[in-house]
Amino acid sequence: MLQVAPIVEGHGEVHAVPELIRRIAANSAPGTPLQVLPAIRVSRNRVVKPNVLERYVDLAARKSIPDGRILLLLDADRECPMQLASRLLSRARRARSDRLISVVIAKAEFESWFLASASSIAGVRGISTRCEAPRDPEAIRDAKGWLTRQMAPGRRYSPTVDQLDLTRCFDIDAARAAPSFDKFWRDVETLLASQ
Repeated sequence: MLQVAPIVEGHGEVHAVPELIRRIAANSAPGTPLQVLPAIRVSRNRVVKPNVLERYVDLAARKSIPDGRILLLLDADRECPMQLASRLLSRARRARSDRLISVVIAKAEFESWFLASASSIAGVRGISTRCEAPRDPEAIRDAKGWLTRQMAPGRRYSPTVDQLDLTRCFDIDAARAAPSFDKFWRDVETLLASQ
């Protein structure tokens, strides 16, 4: 049995990220026995501070089996995803060198991945049936606002209300056009393949 312990920053991601890991596993490694633990949530402002990430990585390790994997997912916001991921991965590995750990930074936010496959979520959760992916979804700084603008008047995108349902139905193959989602996919595959 493979076990993955996710660490996330957003309330909506607590449920969405485990679902997304399971979807990628079903696509990439069907039949692999997998348990995705409930996500551990810590705010982005806290997790980047000294010693905070390390405590949460240790907590994820203690909650999982001895060879459990750890996956940290944060939004880049305005930081360079590669630089932030590199710094956080080094710290996480120093904290628990006995674990396989992955760090993925969504550019600029998790919802950008929905934008990359926007036509697949058209008609879902109040999103217009005419919704189409923008040319460069990861360049949009307010993906949540973009989703709200695609919804019926008076309706607003809410991560805690909408994110899990959209995660269940967005086209994950099409979303690989977003480089940070493609990295997430590849990192999940690596976590599943390393035994």
